Amino acid sequence: MSKGKLAKFADMAANPLVIECPFNTIKEDTPFELKGRWHEDFFHNQNPIVLELGCGRGEYTVGLGRLYPEKNFIGVDIKGSRMWTGAQDALGTGMTNVGFLRTNIEFIQRFFAPGEVSEIWLTFSDPQMKKATKRLSSTFFLERYRQFMQEGGLVHLKTDSNFLFTYTEEMLKANNIPAEVCTRSLYQETGEDTMEARSFQTYYEGMWRARGIDIKYLRFHLPLNSTLIEPDVEIPLDEYRSYSREKRSSLEVSK
Repeated sequence: MSKGKLAKFADMAANPLVIECPFNTIKEDTPFELKGRWHEDFFHNQNPIVLELGCGRGEYTVGLGRLYPEKNFIGVDIKGSRMWTGAQDALGTGMTNVGFLRTNIEFIQRFFAPGEVSEIWLTFSDPQMKKATKRLSSTFFLERYRQFMQEGGLVHLKTDSNFLFTYTEEMLKANNIPAEVCTRSLYQETGEDTMEARSFQTYYEGMWRARGIDIKYLRFHLPLNSTLIEPDVEIPLDEYRSYSREKRSSLEVSK
């Protein structure tokens, strides 16, 4: 391991805005101490809590935190060396409405109590074209989100991936969940209903746009009690992976 990574891990361990709970530290019989206590013990206010799942370097978490001081934002990712950037930025600028949780998103339901979270952002998630249960907008994950979201809580999907966007559209159709906002060309929109999604742009988002890749955005209210099913449709795979890399599979479509 490089000295740079070791230094970042040390910074993360000392950063009061960071909670570290990787899988090997999670114990079934030991409840997470902040579950149901994020408002009182971490943010010290009753403002709505918003999660960014798969936050990467934390740019979006910090950016939204600056734009919306009346909300609390938590960036979630397992990659501490990447999350370090946003965590150090938030700490260095004295932000009090931003935090970071380093853990595996597969176990996200263990960290929040019923009704504790009002919104979720999925920003440029890996489309996981080979396996539906790994997609952060799949019913596999929606079932987890429902364990801690408020009734009718919002889920935002912002992506460059046509595959992930189409899959999520089909998932909503299969479950009769209406999309509140749905656009394949976010930055051609001018209305207030897409203003929040257009209000902050990450470094890599700018790179995708410079390559001529449209940014897609979808927002919906997540019902807590209905039965969820996976869509049974074949979707064309993305022609690229990320940035300049080739797509992952020789297949042309996937479910």
